[in-house]
Amino acid sequence: MLKEESLGGNPMAYKTGNPALNANTFSAQSAAGITAFGDSSVMTLEGTVQKTFLLVLLVIAAGALSWSQSATPLVSTILTWGGLAAGFISAMVLIFNKQMAPVLAPLYAIFEGLALGGISAQYNAAYQGIVAQAMELTVAVLLAMLLAYTSKLIKPTENFKLGVFSATAGICLVYLFDLVLGLFGHPIGFIHDSGPMGIGISLFIVLIAALNLVLDFDFIEQGSLARAPKYMEWYGGFGLLVTLVWLYMEILRLLAKTRRR
Repeated sequence: MLKEESLGGNPMAYKTGNPALNANTFSAQSAAGITAFGDSSVMTLEGTVQKTFLLVLLVIAAGALSWSQSATPLVSTILTWGGLAAGFISAMVLIFNKQMAPVLAPLYAIFEGLALGGISAQYNAAYQGIVAQAMELTVAVLLAMLLAYTSKLIKPTENFKLGVFSATAGICLVYLFDLVLGLFGHPIGFIHDSGPMGIGISLFIVLIAALNLVLDFDFIEQGSLARAPKYMEWYGGFGLLVTLVWLYMEILRLLAKTRRR
């Protein structure tokens, strides 16, 4: 799924399943960043946390706006699909042009919020209260993974990273096949099934998404130690947001499956 290169000599040391964060992200940016910005303008953990918080607020605000238009199908559809398309484009541009993170990361958050607001409204219309539950569970998982990481309860060893990376890549491939087959009217049934197998698969995907948070925490910490340029705080927040959006959507899908039983 990703090309992995070493920040400190070991090609597996900073592997992550997040497409926005790979092992080359900070190594190439660090030296150039210090030259351009000076030692006083480097990435810090505190700065990345602040940027991530701001990005989450933008997602919530944009999501609330999109949600408020759910009674108008045409407007809601435009905001949802427009947000998905614009979010994907901004993410791709940002991944290959990290210096634009202070501008593109907030834009990505807004676009993604518009998409999530419309999608969440549809889920909530079908299953009342499901969105609030999904949001609560997403926050709970985020805090649990952060605690597990800071307390060293979960240690991102090389084997751990390889396992999470491989599982994430496999999930992406299955989703890709499902999308292609779905275009021909033959989606992969067990992914959408609300039976024991379908719920079990969703639980597994939620687990992998949660474990990706641990890898993202570790990767951002390594970036701060490598003294990456200041704008990488926005990029680090963007990377975390990508995983959080994935986690939220998977939890929403899992809850919907349990409601259909």
